[in-house]
Amino acid sequence: MFRPRSSILPLALLTAAFGQAAKPAPVGPERAIKLAQNGRCEEALPALKRASQPGTDKTVRRTAAFAGVRCAMLINQTGAAVDFLQMLNREFPGDPEVLFVSVHTYSDLSTKAAQQLAMTAPNSIEGHKLNAEALEAQGKWDAAEKEYKAILAQNPQLPGIHFLLGRLLLSKPDAGPAAGEDAKKEFQAELKLDPSNAGAEYVLGEMARQDSQWDDAIQHFSRATKLDAGFGDAFLGLGSALLSAKRFSDAIPPLQTAVKLEPRNPGAHYNLATALTRAGRREEADKEFAIHRQMTQKGDAGQDAQPQNPN
Repeated sequence: MFRPRSSILPLALLTAAFGQAAKPAPVGPERAIKLAQNGRCEEALPALKRASQPGTDKTVRRTAAFAGVRCAMLINQTGAAVDFLQMLNREFPGDPEVLFVSVHTYSDLSTKAAQQLAMTAPNSIEGHKLNAEALEAQGKWDAAEKEYKAILAQNPQLPGIHFLLGRLLLSKPDAGPAAGEDAKKEFQAELKLDPSNAGAEYVLGEMARQDSQWDDAIQHFSRATKLDAGFGDAFLGLGSALLSAKRFSDAIPPLQTAVKLEPRNPGAHYNLATALTRAGRREEADKEFAIHRQMTQKGDAGQDAQPQNPN
């Protein structure tokens, strides 16, 4: 039977009307949190993202963000997990629960990345380096050394590896009498590849200082401070070496910088006080000695570098 075309329009409108009515209502914050608690994270996550945005009640926003971190990690949406963590740390700085969740989440993310690297590129330079770091943390010094040497076998010109190898040799217990010289050679090799490595200059300076080679120590520490203006330990090392070399006035500026960079370091205050005393600046020295005395009484001494005691 023939039907007029005009009858199609009401049917289309009716279908559209039913289609619109069939759309589910947006999930609210409370419902999203409940879904997350029940493990229905795929459904919950979009609403949790909305609930954690400004404009929502702060308590609800906090709860939604916590649920969002958990859900994002469960369904392997690491980017969303980081977004939730950033929001929590921005909105609730210093909150113990936020910090606790941050520690565990970032640790889990680190573990996931390490596992992926081990599976996809175990023989890469990055794979060897990660293995070496893990072995060092476990105290497996010989195995870690082999990993670093494997990296150098792949790429002898790669910056940073000689430094790590030298540091390992110095950290290795019962390494033998040649360990210091072997480590020094590694740091020197590092500086040939990368003259901008402030860490290598610093360690060479510290090794020279321990051997009472003041001129060498001063040169290395000085270069380290020029390479990294924020390297507090290098300024402290430079000032301490100058102090030991009885160059008291020269020691004051780097020690003042060390105190500014590391105000909670009792050794820096003590060495500065000593340099000021020897330079005849008693009033300033007394202030630094007072700070050092106050810090040691509070139990801060020993947290950082120990004071030098030049003769």
